[in-house]
Amino acid sequence: MLTTAIPARYLHDCPAPAKLNLFLHVVGRREDGYHLLQSVFQLIDLQDTLHFDLRNDERIVRVTDLVDVPEADDLVIRAAKLLKAAANSRGQSVCGVDIGVEKRIPMGGGLGGGSSDAATVLLALNHLWQLGMSRAELMDLGVQLGADVPFFLLGQNAFAEGIGEQLVAMTLPSAWYVVIHPGVAVPTPRVFGAAELTRNTKVVKMADFSASPLGFGKNDLQAVVVNAFPAVADALNWLAHHGEARMTGSGACVFARFESESNAEATLQQLPAQWRGWKVRSLTDHPLKLQS
Repeated sequence: MLTTAIPARYLHDCPAPAKLNLFLHVVGRREDGYHLLQSVFQLIDLQDTLHFDLRNDERIVRVTDLVDVPEADDLVIRAAKLLKAAANSRGQSVCGVDIGVEKRIPMGGGLGGGSSDAATVLLALNHLWQLGMSRAELMDLGVQLGADVPFFLLGQNAFAEGIGEQLVAMTLPSAWYVVIHPGVAVPTPRVFGAAELTRNTKVVKMADFSASPLGFGKNDLQAVVVNAFPAVADALNWLAHHGEARMTGSGACVFARFESESNAEATLQQLPAQWRGWKVRSLTDHPLKLQS
């Protein structure tokens, strides 16, 4: 979709996929307070959809109302304004844009929805505005918006280190997952600020994960969240009867891997009514391909 050389006035139906943290270790803390992490990011086909229409003025406008997300704080708008400022600093003048967002990824669920939306904005507007920025340049901008944004710009599953921005692309086995949102919002700062959080998990190598990817490691944030949010604990306990269940990111979503679509579907059909759930498939690549 982003390969045509013909100038366009709009891009519709641009996907922004979610991710799972197959494991998440906290291995230290920097002097500035940021935590040092190791994780493997898996793209999945649960996704938001964004729409872009260029304007005849310079305004950047979100044309979709999102509950509890003021436009000025929305990563979608912040990403567009950041890219516009970067273009202007290079002497490139760009017009405004209307941005519509169809949200399917639950907010505050640890699935990276906001970061993925921001990455899709950077990819789409780099094309629409004909800026010609490379993947590396966009990733440098993305990390200013959040540590997960560069992953979605990389466009492949990855082994992550640092604060999550040091990425090495990797091939992961295909799988089906059931993802459950237990109906609570988990504030990430509260989790990382918890006194009981384990911050000294032993550093691993990518080869350690590759040698035995199924069930590798754990999520160091999970114990903190389970103690503070009983609904997450309940969802984990229920899902553990159907597969190896763990939390993604800082929560609140939990997931389990299944060998087949039918097994995932059978589990989803038994989901208690108080929770939202999805049957999702792993992706090997981001649906949008950045052309350098």
